[in-house]
Amino acid sequence: MATGYFDHNATTPLCPEARGAWLNAQDDLWLNPSSPYRASARVHAHLESARERLAELFDVLPSRVVFNGGATEGNNAVFAHWAATLPKDCVVGVGSTEHPSVLEAARHFFGGRVQFLPVDATGAVERSDIDWDSLGAISVMAANNETGVLNPWREITVAADAAGIPFHCDASQWIGKLPLEGFSACDFVTGCAHKFGGPRGVGFLLVPESAGHFHSFAGGAQEAGRRAGTEDVPGILAMLAALEAITGSKSGAAEGRDRFEEVLKDFCQVIGQEGERLWNTSLLLMPEFASERWVRALEKRGLLVSTGAACAAGKTGPSHVLAAIGVEADLMRRALRISSGHETTPTDWLQLAAAIRSTYEVLQADHSGPATVIHP
Repeated sequence: MATGYFDHNATTPLCPEARGAWLNAQDDLWLNPSSPYRASARVHAHLESARERLAELFDVLPSRVVFNGGATEGNNAVFAHWAATLPKDCVVGVGSTEHPSVLEAARHFFGGRVQFLPVDATGAVERSDIDWDSLGAISVMAANNETGVLNPWREITVAADAAGIPFHCDASQWIGKLPLEGFSACDFVTGCAHKFGGPRGVGFLLVPESAGHFHSFAGGAQEAGRRAGTEDVPGILAMLAALEAITGSKSGAAEGRDRFEEVLKDFCQVIGQEGERLWNTSLLLMPEFASERWVRALEKRGLLVSTGAACAAGKTGPSHVLAAIGVEADLMRRALRISSGHETTPTDWLQLAAAIRSTYEVLQADHSGPATVIHP
């Protein structure tokens, strides 16, 4: 399955380090870290040690780290916090190609007070077009989950600080693929374990030191009162093990993906190819046939690809990311997202390219076959 799995932007397999940490913690650290006895104090110590180690990776104080259930929770928590603390007439700037968990959270908490930021032809936010005087807060993702296009989030961090407004960066797709330097300067940063080899249902949010009154879930006093609910210590330790393992490994290379696109350059269009992208992502516009037909046909060959964002798969209509770039609706319906992992080889990429070409021949043959006669 590993060589045929090309949907790592949706989720990644649990890495060995994370699995080992999770199993060990389930056996040895299963007690509630908030309970009053010494055995639980030991679990709590491991929880705080994980907080310190994660903070070190991001070069922030441990008090900025809030463990939670993942990116969707973290993104919603940021907009809920802004809605509760910013002026009631505040307008928030949001990248028009953001993940649905950012777009929907912004609409839910701010309604018509959302200013969608324009993007260039590759899909990256146009930093020079941001009207800083009209905004009270801004949210821009680090790397797009559909196209892999990188946003100028470091420059936006500096500009937001100069404008005196808080900046939230959804870094779910960046973390585990590219270096972590620079995120310490962001006010809020969202991270999600299952995007980098950790378990699902676990994530974290970096919050600014000045947000002492920040809280997402109400209830208990966990996470210094900022996120109620018993912490999933095994999940947190597994997430940290995955992040430490991938941070310490060799960074992924775009060689396989670039060769794949070169082989198919006369066959399909690549979105965002002119800009900076994640090394693992390729969004293709196929020459014919709906995305779903391609996905099913390739799956029969043991190759798993996607039509776009997994969180939007149940929704009707074309991709909002492609719409923001200006892609025509008919072309949007032929999009395939290919996303690899660190273990994917250049040979795997070339085998996928060959399979796409041969699959096209099969789809054409099926499409042009004799009509079925239905007898009364």
